[in-house]
Amino acid sequence: MDLLTQTTLQAGRSAVELALFVLLPIMVVMLALMRLLEARGALDWVVARLAPLLRPAGLTGLGVFAALQINFVSFAAPVATLTMMESRGASDRHLAATLAMVMAMAQANVTFPMAAMGLAFGPALLLSLVGGLVAAAATYHGFGRSLSSAEGPLDETLQHRVADDAKGVLDVINRAGAEAFKISVGAIPMLVLALVVVMALRASGAIDALTGALTPLLAALDIHPAMVLLTLTKAIAGGTAMMGVMEDMLKNGSASVAMLNANAGFLIHPLDVGGVAVLISAGRRVAAVWKPAALGAALGIAVRMAGHALL
Repeated sequence: MDLLTQTTLQAGRSAVELALFVLLPIMVVMLALMRLLEARGALDWVVARLAPLLRPAGLTGLGVFAALQINFVSFAAPVATLTMMESRGASDRHLAATLAMVMAMAQANVTFPMAAMGLAFGPALLLSLVGGLVAAAATYHGFGRSLSSAEGPLDETLQHRVADDAKGVLDVINRAGAEAFKISVGAIPMLVLALVVVMALRASGAIDALTGALTPLLAALDIHPAMVLLTLTKAIAGGTAMMGVMEDMLKNGSASVAMLNANAGFLIHPLDVGGVAVLISAGRRVAAVWKPAALGAALGIAVRMAGHALL
């Protein structure tokens, strides 16, 4: 009982420190910047010019906006955009392509905090975009080609606040700060539970036993043994929990910055149990196309993995 209490307290301390002292400040700055650009019409300008270029990949204007959201806000931000696409008449093929792109890209709520840990943000962002486009195109023209292409009356107007004066700017910043706080605090329960499970598995020797059993295979594939724990955490608890485990590993020397950058394509994306559950909550038709979208996302992630390995 004492061991469980000690493990829980240690995990809770690590989770709170990561959420409030790493995740929160970065999310406040990035969300405020994104919301200000959105309110001043800069994102509308970008989306309007990129949408025609990306249409062959199966992305609409709202799909482009979803890409900006996951790269610069969080993995949950595109949920509202997917809901808008479904309600505004986007075809099933376009929904699948957009969902695949989102699941294949690197989420901002992990990439920005991990940049403070040593992640090379520029290459990570570039490969995220490449992987997302590959996932969208593969889904639209391949895995999802049997889906309906019928579109309703499309309305791709982006609804957002404006910031034409000082009061409007302050209002946008305050709301962005509140949104960042909600994201950061909302991550604490999953972080605590994931870290407790991880620490318990470590203490019981289960992780060491599994790693030892897989050592010959890992050595043959030139994979770092620390990837066993990181992969389990990522698959079960999601990217934010994986980030907490990675931070702990970097501090105790069981992982390195070089390993982080080499495996960023595999570790940083919302194609996990929790991420998929959140994204398909966007709507009935979005949930119905998750299988072809997941296949396309897996291909996009494979492209990202190859890129990070080469870099």
